[in-house]
Amino acid sequence: MEYSFHTRLGGSIILTSAFHENENLQRDKSLYKFIWVQDGCLQLEIDHIPVILRKDEVISLTPLHHIDRVGIDGEYIMLLFNSNFYCIYGHDNEVSCNGFLFNGSSYVMNLELGEEQSDILHEIVNNIEKEYDNKDNLQEEMLRIFLKRFIITCTRIARNKFSINREKEKSFDLVRRFYVLVDNHFKEKKMVQDYASMLHRSPKTLTNLFASYGLPSPLRIIRQRTEAEAKRLLLYSTKSAKEIADILGFEDLATFSRFFRNMSGESISGFRKNIKRE
Repeated sequence: MEYSFHTRLGGSIILTSAFHENENLQRDKSLYKFIWVQDGCLQLEIDHIPVILRKDEVISLTPLHHIDRVGIDGEYIMLLFNSNFYCIYGHDNEVSCNGFLFNGSSYVMNLELGEEQSDILHEIVNNIEKEYDNKDNLQEEMLRIFLKRFIITCTRIARNKFSINREKEKSFDLVRRFYVLVDNHFKEKKMVQDYASMLHRSPKTLTNLFASYGLPSPLRIIRQRTEAEAKRLLLYSTKSAKEIADILGFEDLATFSRFFRNMSGESISGFRKNIKRE
């Protein structure tokens, strides 16, 4: 099963159960992705990190994430879209998912659906499938509405995971804004104080806030984001370690090498060699 819709301005939304067979989709680096296992399990490598998804588990990926391998023992669907079809940054007030469902870390959030939540997503997907048959000038906006419903539903499921109620909305919005700032500035800003200043909070306030939600510390998040980008450049580009150190804002190769070993437990050259052997 595969349904696709493309706008005259380069927008795309795709619903598919055969991503593993579509090389064009696999090569498209502009797509946000929801992956939902509907039966059995799905084995993936995301940025070369093994991930196993089972029935009624959902993950969301940005265009930065690389899906390297797909092993299927069941059924899954993927809902894909690009920013030209729906910009999560520009419409953050509508869906509140930027920096939450979607951020650049390689450590992705796994959503486990209850029966009622699964039924809601099934209904939305069924409506998307039906809408592909309506070839009129309202089709684009209807597909966009159903996509928004899917995103909002997943956002609510994720909020429940962190027990975010109305009283906590403002504080958790600070968490989302932190993730967005890290995605935008991690190459030149490596200290919590940098982000605390932009958010008009103290570093201690941010640290306590993240701890209250059971999240990694702000410093850890900055380092994980930097590590993710370093590994992507090492894996998927031909740039030298020195070039990557410059791109990521390290003062020299030695500083980058120490950072990489501390984060990953292996040297830069060892990491590249081990991946090539696989």
